[in-house]
Amino acid sequence: MRPRRFSAQGPLKGRIRVPGDKSISHRSIMLGALAVGETRVTGLLEGEDVLSTAAAMRAMGATIERQANGDWLVAGVGVGGLLQPAGALDMGNSGTSTRLLMGLVASHPITACFVGDGSLSKRPMGRVIDPLSQVGARFTAYPGGRLPLIVEGAATPVPLSYRLPVASAQVKSAVLLAGLNTPGITTVIEPIPTRDHSERMLKGFGADLSVEIASDGARVIRLVGEAELKPQAITVPGDPSSAAFFVVAALIVPGSDLVIENVGLNPTRAALFDVLRLMGGSIEEIDRRDVGGEPVADLRVRASALTGIDVDPAVVPSMVDEFPVLFVAAAHAQGRTITRGLEELRVKESDRITVMRVALELAGARVTETEDGMIIDGTGGAPLPGTPADASVATHLDHRIAMSMAVAGLASANGVGIDDTRPIATSFPVFEQLIATATAA
Repeated sequence: MRPRRFSAQGPLKGRIRVPGDKSISHRSIMLGALAVGETRVTGLLEGEDVLSTAAAMRAMGATIERQANGDWLVAGVGVGGLLQPAGALDMGNSGTSTRLLMGLVASHPITACFVGDGSLSKRPMGRVIDPLSQVGARFTAYPGGRLPLIVEGAATPVPLSYRLPVASAQVKSAVLLAGLNTPGITTVIEPIPTRDHSERMLKGFGADLSVEIASDGARVIRLVGEAELKPQAITVPGDPSSAAFFVVAALIVPGSDLVIENVGLNPTRAALFDVLRLMGGSIEEIDRRDVGGEPVADLRVRASALTGIDVDPAVVPSMVDEFPVLFVAAAHAQGRTITRGLEELRVKESDRITVMRVALELAGARVTETEDGMIIDGTGGAPLPGTPADASVATHLDHRIAMSMAVAGLASANGVGIDDTRPIATSFPVFEQLIATATAA
């Protein structure tokens, strides 16, 4: 355990740059490992989750090396060329690595055993097992569809047409990745749009992929299998999910005026910033541009008087990971914020509804947990009291809980204790360093 108490350090100012987007980093490694030739990745997120993906792809035959200048080179084995791993694939805390790699293995004639840490081993994998079983893969899982889990890939995979029962970019991506080595056309029907990095990047690597809008408004994604992927040069934009913590911190810490550089603003990812603007947050886009097919801008964020709102459940897929830090923003707003449609948060690294409710109550916020969300009655801009001197927030090995409550501590009267900051390294290893930079400017 590595506990820390986060306390008010004054306004956040100057300019910072958050690490590369985690979703794009994962896919850069995976698709580069399936291309024939050398892919160069600039700005890769070097968090533990992405490093778990890199280690797994190495175990299945790819050559992946970090260069002295920080770039990563990936020499791929080609679609269909994955090798039998010699040992278990340790996914650490990464649900994304696990679910996407299950998709890759499902259509290759190899067997892989997936293991993870205590938090990941509690997360259900059934939503991925169900469609991948239809492709022809066989699964042996711990009771409840959890890790440890063995995937026996199909020697003759069957193309699948699958309508997502719940909005999940990970399930969509797993099915599409299985489709890469499956003859014929794999179809995913997505009633509610989710983050579209897989579609963008598969096309960028040369896969024959199309997207149409059906008469009922659903997105219909078709991928022609037995693809030949071409190596790419990829520049990874800053992760909007990481930027979210500093955006909220700058909004709620008085006197803040912070520029966060090079933030990815993919419309399937950036709904938090729109919600915060609806609450009255001053978030200005500077130098909007395209980097590697993804919209990017610098964000100037200034301390603002926020007002509680009723958050439209339709935005949930585009900001599902950002709700914990939105709860912190809402706890400082004037009036009531209501969130609904957040059932997905209960099966993340922790039950993020219950865990955040307990954490915010410990810090002095007025919150009510509901079956599918949370109701927060804000302070009207006054700082939260903070946690008692002898008490710490239980993060349950969840990096986003730890960082969200660290942000709450920066705007608190007496500080917020965190029981363990180690999980932060899974997605944002320089988080604490950037807090020091922003509050020292």
